[in-house]
Amino acid sequence: MLTKDLLRVSRRGGGYYPQFVGEDAAARDLAACVLGVYQGHVGETRGDLDSALADLEAEFEFKLVRGFAKLLDREATFETRAPLDPERTRRIVFECAESVGVATDADRREALSRAAERMRVSTDDIEQSLYADREVAQVLCAFDSRWTPETLCEQYDLSLAQTALFDATEVRVRSSDPATLVSTVKRLRLLYEIRRTDEGREVVVTGPDALFTRSRRYGTRFARLLRTVAGASEWTLEATIDDRNAERTLRLDESDVSVPGVEPVTEMTFDSGVEADFAARFQSLDLDWSLVREPEPLAAGEHVVIPDFAFDWNHGEFRVFLEVMGFWTPEYVEKKLSRFGDLEDVAFLVAVDESLGVGEAVEALTDGAIPYSGTVRVKDAVDALREYETDLLAEARDALPDELRPDDDVISLADLADAHGVSEQALDSVAFPDHDVVGRTLVRPTVLETVAETIEAGQSLDAAESTLAEHGLSDTSAVLSRLGYRVEWEGLGGGVLRAKS
Repeated sequence: MLTKDLLRVSRRGGGYYPQFVGEDAAARDLAACVLGVYQGHVGETRGDLDSALADLEAEFEFKLVRGFAKLLDREATFETRAPLDPERTRRIVFECAESVGVATDADRREALSRAAERMRVSTDDIEQSLYADREVAQVLCAFDSRWTPETLCEQYDLSLAQTALFDATEVRVRSSDPATLVSTVKRLRLLYEIRRTDEGREVVVTGPDALFTRSRRYGTRFARLLRTVAGASEWTLEATIDDRNAERTLRLDESDVSVPGVEPVTEMTFDSGVEADFAARFQSLDLDWSLVREPEPLAAGEHVVIPDFAFDWNHGEFRVFLEVMGFWTPEYVEKKLSRFGDLEDVAFLVAVDESLGVGEAVEALTDGAIPYSGTVRVKDAVDALREYETDLLAEARDALPDELRPDDDVISLADLADAHGVSEQALDSVAFPDHDVVGRTLVRPTVLETVAETIEAGQSLDAAESTLAEHGLSDTSAVLSRLGYRVEWEGLGGGVLRAKS
């Protein structure tokens, strides 16, 4: 992105048209010339470089020259070259000057001489170091540019468009790669919505100029979005621009801007630290729900809502969506509430920042609001999911017979629950006439009888465990307890079976 003073736009006919260089051969020649100036001034001061660029500005459009230079400056390395530390040198010279009382050139030379004597260096070293850290005196020590004249022009056009969009209040985008576009918008934490139009869905992004206080951080993220937009093979962008309090429309497509060999933005896994923190803590728990990031879009009237998360019930086809409402403008909150009211018939929870003051409104429009301040408490989300679990368990129990007779001699309740597509809890009301429940395992009595004939008091725990394993029994403690044994531990030597008293 360029600085605002380098923005070049035409307002002919009331429009708003960035003045791209495109395929202009003269612009490419100028880009090559500016590149040459930088390459030719390695080892010289920034002052000399600026002077050479000023010569070009006098001959060509100065905003274009400075725009190219702005991009190339990022490829240049400047350093302070001086025999002495300039800051320390100035302090000592000024102290000496104060004692001398500098009013003439002779007084100045006397002050420098005293400073040189005090620092035990030559007056030439003092002179060379005194202001060597000023920007204009710094030396261009390296210039390693990744741009050719052609790619520099491409980057210039992209940067010019980003600068123009910094004054946008709203941007509407259609892309041949909508999934990447939406994913990037969310990861850049931009305020957005998706609308259905006669031409298809379009992503509407709130521009930096629509915020209460223009945020440089938001504007930078917003500008980076254009890289992803321009990375698609086909796209159109229409922006409403606040141009000195006059509303103008900016239109762009793939013929205007391209990305010079730079991959679209891929950083940021989550929209915010709040979401990342919540996801990490939720996934660390052993729950009957799986967390899904950025699930499918949901219809909300003529619009679309893409929730931040979904919770999938591990024992059946049921999904609960979760939206995290954080840094939003009042207008955006109002739109969101409207979308919530139009949501299709789905289970939908909203974690809402208490500072927004819309918890009750969200509660009325969705399945429930989870107020938070700073972080979304996992316990609150789990409590909200428990309410769904109650119904899900009731449905599962209703679907199960009163009794089950598994074919296996030994089977865990977890495996049996999976086989029937229910949670273990749903089996609590089922009878098992052919099996005994030992711990969390169903065991035929004949198996227990066989095991009981094999093990005995005084036997090592290792030997007993081998016997149990031969019959598919892994819950050692529960089985031994059922058969009337306890384990007596003998230091590091292992355990021995003893009859329970």
